Amino acid sequence: MTKFLTSTVMTLTLMIAAPTLADTYNFDASHTAVTWHINHFGFSNPSGKFMSAKGALALDEKTPDNSKVELDIDVTAINTGVAKLDEHLKTKDFFDVAQFPTAHFVSTKVEQTGADTATVTGDLTLHGVTKPITLAVHLNKIGQNMMGKKTAGFTASGKLKRSDFGMTTYIPNLGDEVTIDIEAEANAG
Repeated sequence: MTKFLTSTVMTLTLMIAAPTLADTYNFDASHTAVTWHINHFGFSNPSGKFMSAKGALALDEKTPDNSKVELDIDVTAINTGVAKLDEHLKTKDFFDVAQFPTAHFVSTKVEQTGADTATVTGDLTLHGVTKPITLAVHLNKIGQNMMGKKTAGFTASGKLKRSDFGMTTYIPNLGDEVTIDIEAEANAG
């Protein structure tokens, strides 16, 4: 019985310790941006960026499926290149940044799909609503940056429906489907 208990305790300890084998990286806000594209009345597909994002990545290089990511996006830092449009997007018609200044993503599953690719599924909270979203992720590089810090760089993309998040202004003329592109660098430590 003692051997069984010892074995069980050791197994549980290893299971609990396993996630700590991942390296922790913090997203570099100056090198991380979330870009979105939306159909504008069928005429064009303009884009905008959220210029401020922060969060952490627990990257398990040996078993990528054990990796986890959490990211906060400052919705107030929206930038379309048109100040008047930025202000309109911040209103209750769209993001309502006075009430919902931050979007939050937390991964629920990481599935390696290739040597440098993965599918990351997680919960996105936007405009006060939480819905699942799936991102196709490409690991661009892991290495030392010019400041000597271990850095991981990623490109990710996915799609969402803004109506799922209660943002229905001008649908169907202004597209419901939004394409998301993320460029991110995260530094170890």
